[in-house]
Amino acid sequence: MSNTVILTDEQINHKIKRIAYQVLEVNAKEKEIILAGITTNGFLLANKLKFVLNEISEVKITLCEVIIDKKHPLKEIKTSITSDTYKNKSLVLVDDVLSSGTTLMYGIKHFLDVPLKRFKTAVLVNRNHKKYPVKADFKGISLSTTSQDNITVEFKRNSVTAYLD
Repeated sequence: MSNTVILTDEQINHKIKRIAYQVLEVNAKEKEIILAGITTNGFLLANKLKFVLNEISEVKITLCEVIIDKKHPLKEIKTSITSDTYKNKSLVLVDDVLSSGTTLMYGIKHFLDVPLKRFKTAVLVNRNHKKYPVKADFKGISLSTTSQDNITVEFKRNSVTAYLD
């Protein structure tokens, strides 16, 4: 069985740039934005988003890794920065693919314990198989797929590609 490319590197870069402008628009008056990327691919995507935001804006962008065990999401969730760093700030939780919503839901739950100025979510690929009432505020692409289909976002050294397997 072969993989079908749904987003090329060029298309992904375009979508990241569009998401960056949307993040800036929503946070127009902010002096700092926290990008909290979910381990592994969400953090890689957040890093690319930070790079674009730094190119197009003077807003301070702080990167945070959100460490979630995706197979056991009830385990303790950790972040690479302290909660005092993102307290009363605008935060965007970033992941590569939103499928069932489980990972994003547990990520959101973690940040509910800290008062935030604004909380948004961003994903590269949004699927329509949610079992939780969670949505992506910023999304690169929305796909209607079967629940058996799998979306893989592959980060290589100089490129990113999204596949439907």
